[in-house]
Amino acid sequence: MTSEQSPTVPPGRYGDSPTTPATARRGPGRGAKVAIGVALAAAVGATAWFSFARTAADPVTAEMVGFEVVDAEHLDVTFQVHMPPGTTAVCTVDALSTSYAQVGTLEVPVGPVQDRTSAYTVTVGTSEEATAADVTACAPTGG
Repeated sequence: MTSEQSPTVPPGRYGDSPTTPATARRGPGRGAKVAIGVALAAAVGATAWFSFARTAADPVTAEMVGFEVVDAEHLDVTFQVHMPPGTTAVCTVDALSTSYAQVGTLEVPVGPVQDRTSAYTVTVGTSEEATAADVTACAPTGG
């Protein structure tokens, strides 16, 4: 081998050579792009349907914001209710002891309201000092 000759490299050893046809390096074809688009559209549709079905099945939800022990026989509870505007519901608020036994309960009528989320603060009477609170249920009343 003289200094004017270049060494021969085995084909494919270092990737495609500059002489590889351009058609061999193209991305996915039109059919693959259409299939990907259809799959993405189906995924978006399924997500939207699931979200709608969940809202229809459980139109009223609540979450605790906080509570304050007023005295041994009273507990102030603040919670938020999420429901479609115009809906009415009844929420059950429980006061709990250190052993999580129910020491007070109150059914609270909520709504109708104009906004999807509304906040409420109620006082729950207790049979002994409460150390926790929970909104155990909220259900639409149909009115």
